[in-house]
Amino acid sequence: MNNSGSKEERLTLELLDAIERRSDVSQRHLARQMGVALGLANSYLKRCAKKGLVKVREAPANRYVYYLTPKGFAEKARLTAQFLSTSLSFYRQAAESCTKIYEHCEKQGWNNIVLCGKSDLAEIAFMRAIHTPVSILGLWDPDQTRASFFNREIWNHWERIPDTDAYVITGLSDPLRLYEFVLSKTTDPERVITPEVLGLRAAAEAVSKKQA
Repeated sequence: MNNSGSKEERLTLELLDAIERRSDVSQRHLARQMGVALGLANSYLKRCAKKGLVKVREAPANRYVYYLTPKGFAEKARLTAQFLSTSLSFYRQAAESCTKIYEHCEKQGWNNIVLCGKSDLAEIAFMRAIHTPVSILGLWDPDQTRASFFNREIWNHWERIPDTDAYVITGLSDPLRLYEFVLSKTTDPERVITPEVLGLRAAAEAVSKKQA
């Protein structure tokens, strides 16, 4: 990725993140959050609205409310995963996220899990599981041709996955789409887990409610 494209995507991510955190954010606050001039922040906001990532609603006192569309949530998730995968902090955040997941599974009495998506996050998930009572049965990834991963089986067909207690989203290329697919294959959304490091919580909740 060239530097120009990287900068544009970083600013887009910061804008989407700021709007997700606070829908009544002002354009001046957006500019401060992005570290750019007000005019440039307004330009990015219009661009995101044109792409269908953000919707604008007029509020009292000549104010506006901004909110992310489903497409905006998906783009934020994609950009978050893209930047995290090249960041040194990704490994620390990923390890902490996996530890929280295993603690949650242990409390729920879920002993067996399946990882969904081969990536650096999946590798970290395997390594963090070594000293926990949670067992990783294997990894599902429809694009994989390898037979095993960390001495566990890889399935590229969903029907081959054995019975499991929970699924953990570990793909980084398009984690929200992956979450939606796995959710469509299960009857209990609580058993489809998204690591905090992916920044998918709000988007995942929206998808889960929509499919309920």
